[in-house]
Amino acid sequence: MKNLLATMILGLGCCAAASAQTAVVTHVELQAVTSTGTSAWVESFPFTIRGVMVNDPEEMLDPTYNPGATASNLVGGQYQVFFQAVDAGDRGGTALWMAQNYNAMGPWIPAGNDYDTEWTNEMNRLMIDTNGRAFRKGDLIEVTARKALFYNGKRNINEAHRITSANDFDIRLVKANVGLPQAEALKLSELVNADGSQIFDATRATGGEHWQGMRVRLDGIRLTNTNGWGKTNWADRVCAVTDDNGRSLSLRMPLADLGEPPSTSTWFSATGILNQENSNTNGYELFVQEIGPVLNVGKSASGGVAVSFSSDYEGYVLEASDDGLETWGAVDLTPKKVIVIEDDGASTNRTYRLRKID
Repeated sequence: MKNLLATMILGLGCCAAASAQTAVVTHVELQAVTSTGTSAWVESFPFTIRGVMVNDPEEMLDPTYNPGATASNLVGGQYQVFFQAVDAGDRGGTALWMAQNYNAMGPWIPAGNDYDTEWTNEMNRLMIDTNGRAFRKGDLIEVTARKALFYNGKRNINEAHRITSANDFDIRLVKANVGLPQAEALKLSELVNADGSQIFDATRATGGEHWQGMRVRLDGIRLTNTNGWGKTNWADRVCAVTDDNGRSLSLRMPLADLGEPPSTSTWFSATGILNQENSNTNGYELFVQEIGPVLNVGKSASGGVAVSFSSDYEGYVLEASDDGLETWGAVDLTPKKVIVIEDDGASTNRTYRLRKID
């Protein structure tokens, strides 16, 4: 993340002092795992934890009250927000989650754990600050947690699936609109081994654990299917991408409209939140918030090849392949937010990509 942002956040430390009765926990501490991917954090409640919101609730799940949820045994409205560490010495991110009707999750939940009409008040409590303003991504917040359950590889701050107020988590605005942390750039080889298995590192120095809960930009990918594009149910919103070495990863699509998907032959980047679902030691996926830069290839006015893309990519090289993605060579131009003009003799089968400089 940018040093400027870190410096700005540190300057706000006096504004978020926790009470003497409440411990202060970092994301590093909360998300620590053992060699088998289970939680290594020693539970102690309540605690406070700080970070910048990196998504709006409605990007991930629909928090709208469903009046028929209880009668139909549906979960109903759901709320999920990730917030990312910004303080010096801290790293990672944590999800906040709750649901309208916990009873729909299974018979092990005691009866009566559904909010019904009280759900709207709960959402107002979590989604609107004390000034009547909606919390939005880019806000620096402090969360007071009274419960935090470990599930499928990460600690989630939640209500432990009970509606009692003793399990509430609270959100306090420290400063509005401090800005999103800069997305850290990575490639599939930093998440997936050559044999296709995902990289799990209990020290969190490499692999999916290193970026879990954080804004990242995944570069040099192309879609292998568009199955989840434009879907609304969480379980259905999954597409698959690959890199030029055959590694693959799932993209979880947002509820926001991202337009038409890139073609399966187009190399692009996806920015979003690295999440972990369905396993303690793998199950890493990217929750997508932005697609780009799609490398658009066309003819220049002089008859050469024009390559355009949407963002500045410092630290990357623009490469081209003429043999079906087998051999790549650098294009002798620094990729910036400009039009790149090639020589007239460029191959009509040429494919372009951005690659992170090793």
